[in-house]
Amino acid sequence: MNLRIFLLIGFLVSVPAVMAAESLLQFDSPQQEQRYKGLIEELRCMVCQNQNLADSNAGLAQDLRDRTHEMVLEGKSDQDIIDYMVNRYGEFVLYRPPLKMTTVLLWFGPVIILTIAVITFLVYSRRLRRKPDLELNPDERQQARQMLEE
Repeated sequence: MNLRIFLLIGFLVSVPAVMAAESLLQFDSPQQEQRYKGLIEELRCMVCQNQNLADSNAGLAQDLRDRTHEMVLEGKSDQDIIDYMVNRYGEFVLYRPPLKMTTVLLWFGPVIILTIAVITFLVYSRRLRRKPDLELNPDERQQARQMLEE
């Protein structure tokens, strides 16, 4: 009985939060809505950094979604909206930044690090194979047995 009351209270407390988080945006056409959804999936949340605007619950992400919605309704092109966000927040706001000199490490850094790790592993494993085995001659074995018996 107590568990049911606890679950009911938890449900009732969470419903307004879920309803508040789900804002119903109005669009003039389905194309505008598709553009909006595409844009918020391509723009990065500056707070979360590993989520796009569509997935983030941060306050800044909500503000950027609202601004994107306004700009779509104003008739701005996708490139205008992206340029606005880049001018305001830098290229880091792009979930897939363009390949240029300032982003080369971002694009190829993981491959470079993986290559270095594989080479290091191969060199280390070859060195281990080259080490001679620690074989004891009969005299050394006899000495070891005597030491263990003492």
